Amino acid sequence: MGKVIAIANQKGGVGKTTTAISLAASLAVLEKKVLIIDADPQANTTSGLNFSPDNDEKRTLYEVMIGRIGIEDALIQTEVPMLHLVSSHINLVAVEVEMIDEPERESLLKKALAPIRDQYDYIIIDCSPSLGLVTINSLTAADSVMIPVQPEFFALEGLGKLLQTIRIVQKGVNPSLSIEGFVVTMFDGRTKVHTQVVGELREHFGDMVFKTIIQRNIRLSEAPSHGKPIALYDIGSSGAQNYLNLAKEVLDNNGDYVKE
Repeated sequence: MGKVIAIANQKGGVGKTTTAISLAASLAVLEKKVLIIDADPQANTTSGLNFSPDNDEKRTLYEVMIGRIGIEDALIQTEVPMLHLVSSHINLVAVEVEMIDEPERESLLKKALAPIRDQYDYIIIDCSPSLGLVTINSLTAADSVMIPVQPEFFALEGLGKLLQTIRIVQKGVNPSLSIEGFVVTMFDGRTKVHTQVVGELREHFGDMVFKTIIQRNIRLSEAPSHGKPIALYDIGSSGAQNYLNLAKEVLDNNGDYVKE
């Protein structure tokens, strides 16, 4: 059964979507079958993989969650051979209102994923920064949560609320939910505060912080505008190598070792 990893942080601008796309593509490059789900109404993961949210708005996550279509009908093949996408659209915000009276509404995505989980090694969910019903669904469906952290002190302050939300989900609907790890993004080694924050993270959370650090990289920031994950846009860049190393850590942590 495929492992479901939610990429979550309620603070925007921390590299959440870049991490979701780049990790998913890197796992696919490492010969794992991967599904990435865009669970953010802003649909940045969708456009970052060169799909327009308006091209086929009748086969997005919204239709899956309201039960209009099965998730099999929403799968899109990306440019990366072993990577599929379930796209998003701004209409996903309507789920909050339309499903408010639905029984077990926090488990809609988990139930939708059940028929296809065995088809994938990893399912990556790019969560919305808000902590609404769609994000709760993502955390309920997930086995673990990966938390991107920008090395700024304000970013550290916001972690408390996210960890509190994770604990609420664990107590209420998904007791097996674990933290996959914290990944430091947008790191600049020339900045003293970045080094200090990474030190504090490691002191606080120990081995829960990934060894791999995602360095600030121009090619990484350019890739979404070309509709390509960094693994396709510039495999030789430091950003691509960082995310390949992160993918290998994920594989190692789950006993799913990389072929040499």
